[in-house]
Amino acid sequence: MPAIMLQGTGSDVGKSVLVAGLCRLFANRGLKVRPFKAQNMSNNAAPTADGGEIGRAQALQAQGCRVPPSVDMNPVLLKPESNTDAQVIVQGKVYGKLRAEDFNDGRTSLIGPVMQSFERLRAESDLVIVEGAGSPAEINLRNGDIANMGFARPAGVPVILVGDIDRGGVIASLVGTKAVLDPEDAAMIKGFLINRFRGDVRLFHDGYRSIEKSTGWRGLGIVPWIAAARSLPEEDAIPADMAGKDGVTIAIPLLPHISNSDDFDALDAEASVRIVHVPPGQALPGNARLIILPGSKTTISDLAFFRAQGWDLDLAAHIRRGGHVLGLCGGYQMLGKTIADPLGLEGTPGEVPGLGLLPVRTVLTEDKRVTEVDGISLGDHTPFRGYEIHCGRTELDPGAVPLLQFSNGALDGAVSQDGRVAGCYIHRLFDDPRQRSRWLAKLGLISDGIDQTVRVEAALDAFAAELAGCLDIEGILTIASFAS
Repeated sequence: MPAIMLQGTGSDVGKSVLVAGLCRLFANRGLKVRPFKAQNMSNNAAPTADGGEIGRAQALQAQGCRVPPSVDMNPVLLKPESNTDAQVIVQGKVYGKLRAEDFNDGRTSLIGPVMQSFERLRAESDLVIVEGAGSPAEINLRNGDIANMGFARPAGVPVILVGDIDRGGVIASLVGTKAVLDPEDAAMIKGFLINRFRGDVRLFHDGYRSIEKSTGWRGLGIVPWIAAARSLPEEDAIPADMAGKDGVTIAIPLLPHISNSDDFDALDAEASVRIVHVPPGQALPGNARLIILPGSKTTISDLAFFRAQGWDLDLAAHIRRGGHVLGLCGGYQMLGKTIADPLGLEGTPGEVPGLGLLPVRTVLTEDKRVTEVDGISLGDHTPFRGYEIHCGRTELDPGAVPLLQFSNGALDGAVSQDGRVAGCYIHRLFDDPRQRSRWLAKLGLISDGIDQTVRVEAALDAFAAELAGCLDIEGILTIASFAS
């Protein structure tokens, strides 16, 4: 069954978005397409219908295929908890932890589930589009590799190598990749494409031909900077703050282990909103009308980091000025009175004080809740939909006011007596225009009312149409047909 794999000359060359665009392009041609990434490292995850989780990039790619996300699309997900260890998710469920020094041996043992998932996708599709991770040129990682050539060779999937010309040095990065690869690995690469070209493509004609001559690979096209691609979420990138954009400021502190940063994409798309991501060493802006504490993979250490920056003092001043505060998932836990970790899941067992802005207390637990949810905001009954991915149980103090009610009657979140501080476990809360309108109204703003799913659908179609005009699509299908 046909399959093709996009690998890159490095990280962040645009592989994830290119796969999403190609998925939509071939789906629009009537093919049953499925995305696949053997191993992803990201704290940005999305739920699947069967209660599992995968990287958000694969969820976007599934949307490109017009199919629900499946755990088989990303069978191994590594969620970093520090610089030296990561939680391992295998086929959607928590598998354990890996330390950096054990990565090679530990990942090699996961090739079985990886191949199992890939074969299931292959059996149900006309075409599987596979995304690599980082670069195959990282030959120091080759022995434990299951994400690039360590997958492509045993699976028999031909490779297209992606180079990012916007970074500079694209000729050297493509030709150099072939030079450092083992000959059998290099033989898997059948073509290349250039991504993020600016200007007159004719000026790169000689460079393009030199790559073909030096590598023997087939050139499959040059992708320019495409506006629609910038509307699609990257795998891990925090969107660049839009310099010069007018609008009411919403500030988001950049925690070391921030998770699900795509929670704010729908807000960022609003013309009346200016999102400011606050890096370490800078104060939370005094002109912010809303400060959002984002999700975190390691709530306790990120809370300590938050305090070390003096952001707790900035937040208190913000509230005194009449500003609004919202905590999502780990950010919600931070807003409470205490966070207890009796099992030492995030380090030494114990309990730490929260920011004390909501009358709730959290206990971290081994069990992870991963599910899609819907319901209403209590008070005004505004509908919402979203999902939960978290470890921990949060209890409200007697008399505390919950924020949301699920359709099954369960309650979630909390809101302060004056209504200015709130928190909940729901990711992608702002994707629903009804909830986004509700929150922007608190800031005196009117939402554009566009559902984020509709916005992403339009971007996928526009991006796919642009790819059809600049890539050798028939050449890609020909290479895919060589899959064994």
